[in-house]
Amino acid sequence: MLFRRRKPLSPAQRIRAVFWPSKGLLRSIRYIAIRVLRLKATPHAVAAGVAAGVAVSCTPFLGFHFVMAFCLAFILRGNMIAAALGTAFGNPLTFPLIFAAAYRIGIFLSGRQPERVGEANLFSLLRHLDFAALWHPILKPVLIGGLPLAALCGAAFYVLTWQGVRLFQQRGKRRTL
Repeated sequence: MLFRRRKPLSPAQRIRAVFWPSKGLLRSIRYIAIRVLRLKATPHAVAAGVAAGVAVSCTPFLGFHFVMAFCLAFILRGNMIAAALGTAFGNPLTFPLIFAAAYRIGIFLSGRQPERVGEANLFSLLRHLDFAALWHPILKPVLIGGLPLAALCGAAFYVLTWQGVRLFQQRGKRRTL
């Protein structure tokens, strides 16, 4: 093999690399940002795609984020690759923060008090996939709160991405002249 390691990684090192890259998370984030900036599309298309991916990441529909981001990007005339990259906003590090914020916003918007669900009861409901019992106390507030959070995050990322792509493309045009 041309690009094989001289000393293969141990299983523990492989597991660690999945959760924490050897070069760090900031390098991964920087790589995604550069990939978005270099997409060959209009600033609106790239920004709409990223905004669609970020907005969908704020919803509790885990497992459907790519499909939903592609549909939303299609409706907004956004770039599909940018939508896929935008879904990286929702990851195992940010999902607890996103869902906690969505839950708080949902409780506030529905005008009721947070309900207590015991830890053992929650795990047994999840283990038996009893989503009907989880709907009213947990899933409904997260869904209600996730929609305004998605709109806010999507709008913020649209503006930031549109401005960044526009400036990046203008700088590229000046270099070629």
